[in-house]
Amino acid sequence: MPRENILPFYMIYPLPLTGQEEAMMRDLEYMQQLYPADAKKYQKKIATALDAIDYEGSMLYDEYPCRWQMHRLCQSVVAVLRRESQDKKEEISAEKWAWIEEMVQILLYYEVYKRRHTNKNRIKPVELFEKYR
Repeated sequence: MPRENILPFYMIYPLPLTGQEEAMMRDLEYMQQLYPADAKKYQKKIATALDAIDYEGSMLYDEYPCRWQMHRLCQSVVAVLRRESQDKKEEISAEKWAWIEEMVQILLYYEVYKRRHTNKNRIKPVELFEKYR
């Protein structure tokens, strides 16, 4: 029996979420619509920043995205928010900026996760299965 026809042990049984992924993503997107106004504003800025770097081979789709690059991406979104607040002459305390930065980081990681699991660039379990047939 040729070795290329042997499946690894973890691919013998199907993954539990393969049929439910679409429903799960719809549910996550609905929950995202329920965000407070500030979080929605940050989410739009994050989506714009990620749209610029969302391409085949992007760091977003690395198996383990670089922590430093993700931190830099977060900092660039916060810098945009700071510029906008300065343009509007808003006074925001240092404590609130720390909170905003943490919120942006959480929302950024969520958005990256969502794109990794809904985008065409991801590796689907079926493709992995077919590879070993």
